[in-house]
Amino acid sequence: MPRLDPATTALLTVECQNGVVGDESALPELAKEARDSGMLGRVAALVDAAHVAGVQVLHAVAERRPDGRGANTNARLFRAAGKLPVRQLAGSRAVEVAAPIEVAADDLVLRRLHGLSPMAGTDLDPLLRNLGIRTLVVTGVSSNIAIPNTVFDAVNLGYQVVVPSDAITGVPASYTAEVIRNSLALVAAITTTEALTAEWALPR
Repeated sequence: MPRLDPATTALLTVECQNGVVGDESALPELAKEARDSGMLGRVAALVDAAHVAGVQVLHAVAERRPDGRGANTNARLFRAAGKLPVRQLAGSRAVEVAAPIEVAADDLVLRRLHGLSPMAGTDLDPLLRNLGIRTLVVTGVSSNIAIPNTVFDAVNLGYQVVVPSDAITGVPASYTAEVIRNSLALVAAITTTEALTAEWALPR
């Protein structure tokens, strides 16, 4: 993994929200894996380390309007989401960033009503460019859908992408290692939470 300059690096958490990885998740199997694997705690540790190191932190949240206006309906995944008992409604607890992740005053929270990736569904790209960011560290869920989409979108836009392998997850648990080995490792630098926090702790 290359040295990561805090001034040009950002940390992104993807869908680490109560309605996805919290106790009242719409996706209980994914939420259980996020907690039991320690992934959620490691994302929180990375966020804390980024705050100390002066790395910009961004939180990407997926949400829906109560009337569903603007949401995709062109895939089974989207149609199923509209029928789940826990819906990611704008302004609800479900779309708040989940504990133990701390949201600092300087963090940016990006909300999207459509699509599979925060890079396509929000102002993430122009905000990163305005901040002078060249490297994006991607964490969160899920390794099935949103994480690969985010990584590929960021690479296509010219960012260097870093993925801490133990700070993403999906279902089944075994799938995450496969998608890292066979897809993400081809386009992103793969590291660990421990290595990344140690990197950010180095004197500048």
